[in-house]
Amino acid sequence: MNSTLIKVTIKMGSETTEVTPSISGIDSKQLECIPHLKLSDGNEMPMLGYGLGTANYKRGPNRDKFDEKLINDTLKAIKNGYYHLDCAEAYGNEPELGAAIARSGIPRSKFFITTKTSCRPGESIESAFSRSLEKLGLDYVDLYLIHSPFWAQPAAEKGLAQAPADLQAKWAEMEALKDSGRARSIGVSNYLREHLEAVLQTARHPPVVNQIEYHPYLQHEEQDGGGGLVQFHREKGIATVAYAALTAVVRAAPGPVDGVYERLAGKYGVTIADVALRWCLDQGIVTVTTSSNEERLKHWIRRLPLFKLTPEEVDEIAKCGREKHYRGFWTAKFAEGDWR
Repeated sequence: MNSTLIKVTIKMGSETTEVTPSISGIDSKQLECIPHLKLSDGNEMPMLGYGLGTANYKRGPNRDKFDEKLINDTLKAIKNGYYHLDCAEAYGNEPELGAAIARSGIPRSKFFITTKTSCRPGESIESAFSRSLEKLGLDYVDLYLIHSPFWAQPAAEKGLAQAPADLQAKWAEMEALKDSGRARSIGVSNYLREHLEAVLQTARHPPVVNQIEYHPYLQHEEQDGGGGLVQFHREKGIATVAYAALTAVVRAAPGPVDGVYERLAGKYGVTIADVALRWCLDQGIVTVTTSSNEERLKHWIRRLPLFKLTPEEVDEIAKCGREKHYRGFWTAKFAEGDWR
């Protein structure tokens, strides 16, 4: 299986064009819309999604309280064309997402809904999935993910190696959901190469995506010069889905990509956040972002399709990004300086 199994499907009215993402962007075609990515199982996924994590994550004593603001923020996203909606049981807001979908008046078939299981100890995937469907008020999801591999019994006292048998057994449960049709596609999140290799050894239905923190300061490359995680995804036909794509703008600034972002924003007449999101999209990477600011959401959905970074500009940002390392999530699971 090679990277040519991952294709970007650009839809414009009745016309459909397929192009193949490369490491330096989508092959020389100027994108005129937010495209869809054809996954290795044949299903299609919008390449820009609205995430209900981070700022929308419900915490503390109000976690079980129904949040009307969250519903309204999600409705704003839907109104502005965000039909790829990404949540997780860990976020505590599946009921709010379900309510927003119901109140939108938009047919279920237009949405691409992702949720994730935390793999609670002693609980089956079937049980977790059924609970999520009930909270969402849906009879299927478009994509169901295992949120991380870190629930599994470590194969060693130190390091990140998880017992392959545990990962494989849990994946077999995911495959049963795929077989049932209630999860149209199945994948993983925050997996490293070693976790994916274990799953692929026994998988009947390989993971179609791996959703990871991805930005210039965390490109998941091997420090010995190896191809890294994203290249491995391409070799195996696994789509990369990025979260925290704006990290270099909002969390890790100042940094070595600032000057490049600013120069390219000036060149294209856009914001530096636009450049950061475009950098992911132009590598054929699905990008999940969020904001409670409706004007910002409207801006992204309208402006991002109007420009495209050149392969040289994509590479320049990547090169500058390698001068700094920053991981914003799952930091307790990684040693300082672990760039995987």
